[in-house]
Amino acid sequence: MFNNISNVSIIILNWNNSIDTIECLESLYAITYPSYDVIVVDNGSKDESVLELKEYCEGKVNGSIMIFELSEADAKAGKFNYPIYKIYDINRRLILIRNRKNLGYSGGNNIGIKFALSILDPDYILLLNNDTVVDKYFLNELVKVAESSEEIGIAGPKIYYYNYNNRSDIIQFAGAELNTLTLTKKVYGYKQKEKIGEDQPVYTHEVNGACMLIKKNVFSRLGLLDEKYFAYWEETDFCFKALENNFKLIIVPTSKIWHKAGSNNPKEKRISALATYLFGRNAIHFIRNNLKGFRKIFSLIFLLTIKFVYLECVYIFYYKNGLGLLKGINNEIGRPSFLRC
Repeated sequence: MFNNISNVSIIILNWNNSIDTIECLESLYAITYPSYDVIVVDNGSKDESVLELKEYCEGKVNGSIMIFELSEADAKAGKFNYPIYKIYDINRRLILIRNRKNLGYSGGNNIGIKFALSILDPDYILLLNNDTVVDKYFLNELVKVAESSEEIGIAGPKIYYYNYNNRSDIIQFAGAELNTLTLTKKVYGYKQKEKIGEDQPVYTHEVNGACMLIKKNVFSRLGLLDEKYFAYWEETDFCFKALENNFKLIIVPTSKIWHKAGSNNPKEKRISALATYLFGRNAIHFIRNNLKGFRKIFSLIFLLTIKFVYLECVYIFYYKNGLGLLKGINNEIGRPSFLRC
């Protein structure tokens, strides 16, 4: 199927959740794609995640795994002073990098990206959430479509809920259209049942951060993920920049994964003060960094008036938490700094 097989470095973040990470690894080791490496970045876990992952992997992967422990300074600087030749002794290579501090989604993934690009030299980077389970053909399908056009920079699978009312055929994400004036997204296929025949790739404004296949030259053009976001909005920012740099983004329906986040569980209908804080702060950061002229002014006004009131009502009455959004917006704007937008 593949004449010149492209190598893929798969990066998985773990934070105090080795159970999900191990289930994700179980599904990865069953895939049929022949050329890939797995880099697990432990993002400052306080539990026994690293030990549990090490014990699992030593029984699953041929040979022992490499564990690299990075200080925060070395992690951010991308310093990897290790006996690299040992990595290639492992048939199915799994590399575990341990950050001493939680660097967030962007920072943690950037550690894995820098390691992969500087040491493994892959053709593609795949960012994969640890709370996912993948179909055994998912990577074959992603790479096949990504290589069908030089213009495609990022490809993503169709994402299903892992468990939606005991069903696994309900779509969570099949592409999205971003309205930069209102900062709202129209998500294709959201909470819809799988339909027969919907298997043609679709161009999109955004690929979901739960699974993104990114060509190496995209990083050469855009740089790494913006670590200011920490969590939330980071994939929106990266995808927006890719589009602005004339890369195309595509969803591949024949590539399938299942995502545990957002499943239909009443306990998961709670949102933390940190989440609302980050949403408010990061929305302002996105506007400042990416939008210009009238679009920037309008989206700021809309966010700080109509959308703010709406979200505060939702967070207060539905999630019982409304202070985070206000603090996040206030933190990012400051007082007179608003005028610098």
